[in-house]
This record gives sequence, C-alpha cells and structure tokens, in this order.
Amino acid sequence: MKVTSVNVKKIEKEGSRMKGIASIVLDDCFAVKDIRIIQGEDKLFIAMPSRKYPDGEYRDVAHPINGETREMIEKAIFEAYDKAEVAKVEDSTESGEEE
Repeated sequence: MKVTSVNVKKIEKEGSRMKGIASIVLDDCFAVKDIRIIQGEDKLFIAMPSRKYPDGEYRDVAHPINGETREMIEKAIFEAYDKAEVAKVEDSTESGEEE
C-alpha cells in the first residue's frame, strides 16, 4: 500500500494546537479526509478522523493498525505540510478541533 496523494491545508490560529488538516489517497482508490495535524509538547503529530459517541468519547473512524503504516502516512503528510501555504481560518467551526 502507498500514499498516492496528499493534500494539506496549513492553519495558523492563535491559541490553537491544530496546525493543519490533511487528506490522503491510498493506492489511488481509497481516500481518508480530515486528518488533523496537531502540535504536541515537543513535535507535530497526526490525529485520525474521529467522531463523538453518545457516551462522550471520541473514537477514530479510520486509522492505521500498525506502526509501519502510521509512519508511512505521517511521513507523507509532514512532507506536504512543510511545503503547504497557510490558509486563513475565519470560523472556529472549520477547525474541527476537539474541545
């Protein structure tokens, strides 16, 4: 499996740890959207798309099931992030950041 396409929207919003949103395509046939790029304590990391369940917990909708696949996805996203231009965020609802 290969990441065949990556689209990153870099975001700069004061006070937000979210630094961007990514979408990827795997093997030219499966898309994963709304992957968040988050600033952690010492480095960036990705947060896979998730949804809030009635019990209040967030659970990933899609995610890699092994470290090798996660590293491949992270590498592709971070390479695109480094090249991306900053997008303006006008509305906090666009960020998708969890409270």
